[in-house]
Amino acid sequence: MAFDMYQEVILQHYRTPHNFGPLVEADREGEESNPLCGDHITLRLKVDPASQKITSVRFEGDGCAISVASTSMLTDKLAGLTVEEASALTQEDVLKLLGIPLSPVRIKCALTGFAALGHALHPAASLPPS
Repeated sequence: MAFDMYQEVILQHYRTPHNFGPLVEADREGEESNPLCGDHITLRLKVDPASQKITSVRFEGDGCAISVASTSMLTDKLAGLTVEEASALTQEDVLKLLGIPLSPVRIKCALTGFAALGHALHPAASLPPS
């Protein structure tokens, strides 16, 4: 029964994702694609320079239900965190948000938004060497 509840929550986040759309005042941005499933997520953050708190978070892109739902859930969790707190989130934290077991292929889908977050938080680490 709990499994069905989690599936319904995932479908709700997929159909009407939270924090979906542009964020024109963003000062951080990260993108990630999952070619196996066709997922592509761009995650944008607005960070207060003084407190280093994430004041706004939005994402755009398209993908499967798992990819979109996990990114939607992740954006809910990020709002109000500091950059340091957001950087401390783990893959396991994101997978726990979904609440269902996933195959290895679906784990990659679930972590597409998380990878985009990593690029947004640590842009120098995501740039190719020059």
